[in-house]
Amino acid sequence: MSLSEELERLQSLRERGALSEDEYGRAKARVLGDAARAPETAPPAAQQPPHPSLLHRLARSRTDRVIGGVCGGLGKHTDLPSWAWRVIFCVVSLYFGAGLLFYILLWIFLPLEPA
Repeated sequence: MSLSEELERLQSLRERGALSEDEYGRAKARVLGDAARAPETAPPAAQQPPHPSLLHRLARSRTDRVIGGVCGGLGKHTDLPSWAWRVIFCVVSLYFGAGLLFYILLWIFLPLEPA
């Protein structure tokens, strides 16, 4: 969220009565203070390590597989175990085959995990 958006949000909270004048002043000072300190404390973007998202880490499993390893890979990278993903795909497949279609697409587009 940008600085101007944050200040607009604080102003709208004050206008609705959710923030008193004192709270608004403290919050505004904190937002402006954080914005003034941010360039000094943040390391340059070139030095920050890349932060891979879940989609960039997803891969089909080599070991936990029944058909294509999609559910095993999803289970490894999410909070749900692989058997729960298998149940989800089976249940969603009952709805006009959407789960089967989604599974096949993931099987095609997800890479196999590195050895």
